[in-house]
Order: sequence, then C-alpha cells, then structure tokens
Amino acid sequence: MFDNIRSDIQAVFDNDPAARSKFEVIFTYSGLHAIWMHRIAHALYKRGWFTVARIISQFSRFMTGIEIHPGAKIGRRLFIDHGMGVVIGETCEIGDDVVIYQGVTLGGTGKEKGKRHPTIGNNVVIASGAKVLGSFRVGDNSNIGANSVVLREVPPNSTVVGIPGRIVKRNGERVGDRLDHTRLPDPVIDLCRNMQNEIDSLKAELQRLREERAKEKV
Repeated sequence: MFDNIRSDIQAVFDNDPAARSKFEVIFTYSGLHAIWMHRIAHALYKRGWFTVARIISQFSRFMTGIEIHPGAKIGRRLFIDHGMGVVIGETCEIGDDVVIYQGVTLGGTGKEKGKRHPTIGNNVVIASGAKVLGSFRVGDNSNIGANSVVLREVPPNSTVVGIPGRIVKRNGERVGDRLDHTRLPDPVIDLCRNMQNEIDSLKAELQRLREERAKEKV
C-alpha cells in the first residue's frame, strides 16, 4: 500500500511540470485523491463489501469530479491530470504508467454482463475528451488523441485520432494518407449535391415523358 502511495506521488512529478512539492501534490491534486480513494474502495470490493466500496467511490466522485467504479483494476503510477469528468467503468483494467486527461471515458457500449470495458496497456496516454468504449485492448505505448472515439482494438505503439478512432501512426511510422484539414467532407454540401443530382434526374425523366407524349399526338 505504502509503495503504491509513493509511486503515485512520483507519477505526478514525472508527468506534471507544475508540481513543486510533495506537500502541494498530496493536498491539491484531485486525480491523486481519486486514485487513493479508489485503491481503498477496490480492496473492499474484492472482499465483497460492495455497498461500502460504492459509497467510498461516490464520495470520491463528489469530492474530485472523477468517477472510478470500485471494481476497476488499476496498475501502478496512474496519473490523472486535471481529472474533471473522467469515468472508468467496472470491468476496466489499466496497466502501469498510464496518463489520463480530463473528460476521458473508459466505458462500455451496452448493458451486457461480464467484461464490457476496455483493457489499457502500459505507458498509454489518453488525451482530454477521448472515449474508449467496449471490451478490447489498447496496446502498450499507445496514444489516444483528444476527443477521439475508439471502438476497436489498438495495436501496441500506435497513435489513434478521430471519430471513429483510426490509427495514424504505428511503430513511429505514419499509417495511411495524411489528413488534409482543407479537404474535410462537408455533409451540407454533400446533401445539396445529392439533391441537385435527384432534381436533374427528375428533369431528364420529365423531358423524356414530354417527348414521348408529343410523339403520340403526332
């Protein structure tokens, strides 16, 4: 337990250049408070004290704005930066040296029982607002971009961005075409273009019918 406490404090210094002293970290970092309360709640949860564990979890949520189900398994040196809005589901598993930013959800996609939340490998960074949803693994040393929605397995050493999430880099090499922000699809323009095509098709059909009727009169 005390080894975990020391390593959790060290994780703050390793990942946040704004951290100045242990006193400041211990008393002002809500992510650290949420992790410590979760470790207590998880120990009780494993012993079958489910209600007490949930009460501690709920108190932690109220105090920190971070919701971690007591059933979630968290490794060593997790760092939650800022933290507000972070949600970690019951069957989620998180490895060592993971960094999670504010607004991240590690959740499920349905109401099924059993394993339904993601497994996060070691040395993974999940940027602010990202959603990782479903029972699959995010490989070691991977990065999830801000506001991405990840719905399928991520290989190790990968960078994922977008909605839905797509791999843009793996093992240090770029994957696929580079995203050109000047040529992103515009759904309004696409809809107008489709409507114009429909109108042109109807005009052509109407013209054909008129010509056929004119021939019949002759």
